Amino acid sequence: QVQLVESGGGLVQAGGSLRLSCAASGLTFSAYAMGWFRQAPGKEREFLGTIMRSGRSGGITYYADSVKGRFTISRDNAKNTVYLQMNSLQPEDTAVYSCAASPYCSGYACYDRGQYRHWGQGTQVTVSS
Repeated sequence: QVQLVESGGGLVQAGGSLRLSCAASGLTFSAYAMGWFRQAPGKEREFLGTIMRSGRSGGITYYADSVKGRFTISRDNAKNTVYLQMNSLQPEDTAVYSCAASPYCSGYACYDRGQYRHWGQGTQVTVSS
């Protein structure tokens, strides 16, 4: 049974930082591309970024323009964990943040949420002004 469990969310002031973690179990973690998404109330789920699975492109990251330069994704395959470092947070970053795992997407195809097979429940991030 695959489980993805996010942690690290909370309340932060504008301009602050948070680091989210996503712990995976029940899958060969290194074989999966891992993505981060968020969903604000009344809005569609938004792609934030992704990090490639082990291999020729292992560890390569891609980001949505809206977070490029502020958010950084990393992974520790030994710990089966992917991270999302978020800096310079703004109130518009308030959302539920979720991680997802894809066994087959690569590159820009990973921007598509339909490419992901497994999803976490999400963690709330609230940025106050």
